[in-house]
Amino acid sequence: SSVWGKSGTGRGQGHERQSAQRGHGCRYNLPPMSGDRIKLEVRPREELGSRHTRRLRKQGLIPGVLYGNGEPRPIVVGEREMRAAMTGSSGLHAILDVVVEGQATVHPSVLSEYQRDPIRGTLAHFDRRGVRLDQVITATVTINLVGEPVGAKTGGVLSLVGRELHVEALPGDVPEHIDVDVSSLDVGDVLRLEDIPAIDKIMFLDDPHETVIATVSIPRGLVEPEEAEVEEGEEVE
Repeated sequence: SSVWGKSGTGRGQGHERQSAQRGHGCRYNLPPMSGDRIKLEVRPREELGSRHTRRLRKQGLIPGVLYGNGEPRPIVVGEREMRAAMTGSSGLHAILDVVVEGQATVHPSVLSEYQRDPIRGTLAHFDRRGVRLDQVITATVTINLVGEPVGAKTGGVLSLVGRELHVEALPGDVPEHIDVDVSSLDVGDVLRLEDIPAIDKIMFLDDPHETVIATVSIPRGLVEPEEAEVEEGEEVE
């Protein structure tokens, strides 16, 4: 399972991002934030155990657990309702106002963990964690590379090295993903976290220099034509 957001201060030391753009002139586009508020009505889950869980899934229901404000509460929700709530502009980072059947309390929450059916690929189980909208959380945000590197025109191959970044932000400011423009990368260039400009209201938690996002390199075994001719000439002599 993947962790997309959990309460706390995050791992390691936070690094304030510099406002100046560095490195290869990398640009990013920020998709919609997770501030969209969607109501999700759920039911308490009285029976536990794998047998009951399988029965729920056959009925088109998804079991889950709501954490926060006391003891964890087992819940269940319709697959259709959950899919509708999580396919909006904020995706997995959407803040859902969870309301348990028979109760009036609204629980703002974020997705903390989820499991997919290995065969069908559908959501099989989820954990949601209650959050305060005025307190920061840590989250894992995916990276989406945009554009064709200039180095690709001379035989370079773009490789995505780091697919995710750890960030700290208010629940409503966590982006679904970060689009990074790599069109200026040439052969031999290495795109690091420190090359990404600052994002308002978001703090990166990974090491700015050590975190490699993408590279452009010549595939191993591919030799420039001029170099190959020289080597062949030396062998003949």
